[in-house]
Amino acid sequence: MKFATPLVRGTLIRRYKRFLADVALDPDGEQITCAVPNTGSMMGLHTPGFPVWLSTSDNPKRKYRHTLEIVGAGNTMVGVNTNLPNRLAEEAIGAGLVSDLAQYATLRREQKYGRNSRIDILLEDPALGSAYVEVKNVHMMRETGLAEFPDTATARGVKHLEELTDMVSQAHRAVMLYIVQRGDCFRLRICEDLDPAYGQAFARATAAGVEAFAIRCQISDTEIVPVSQIPIVA
Repeated sequence: MKFATPLVRGTLIRRYKRFLADVALDPDGEQITCAVPNTGSMMGLHTPGFPVWLSTSDNPKRKYRHTLEIVGAGNTMVGVNTNLPNRLAEEAIGAGLVSDLAQYATLRREQKYGRNSRIDILLEDPALGSAYVEVKNVHMMRETGLAEFPDTATARGVKHLEELTDMVSQAHRAVMLYIVQRGDCFRLRICEDLDPAYGQAFARATAAGVEAFAIRCQISDTEIVPVSQIPIVA
């Protein structure tokens, strides 16, 4: 996935009200407020002074012209825009990185299903049947090389695992797909210490037949590319 326009570099001043951040733009230090499209805690990624990269919109109806896309953490660029993983998941599936999901004949997005929800990706095929794919964004790393999800308690995430389990009980295929928006992680672990309920729901779902995969992405200031599957570890 290539960014539609060149990203603007700056330095993070602060993140606040969850969906806003103040940034000093390069090279002159102009201070602006940008949108932060991320509902999570962004643990380890909101430290003042970190380099950031922002996309720019010319839409006059937008309150904030800039959107936070990438945070620099150490020597790594980390994607934090949670609106992008569905597109990245579709690219990963098309590239054959997720089991045999590329073999399905059709792919549809945001289809109604379950308990008044929408599935991120619905794959259908006359021979293979239906596969329901739920996508989650991952960007937290506390231990070198180990991505973790979630970075905060997520009742919504628990609900999604339960709905995928329901699909398995109805003889459909169900897949939990974690998109790791950083290139320095080579394993993923479910973060039970921050959300025990999610860890328990994940264990129940996978025991019932829900499949789980994690895809690592390579990040630059021009594009985010799914590159490989990484193992999910205990």
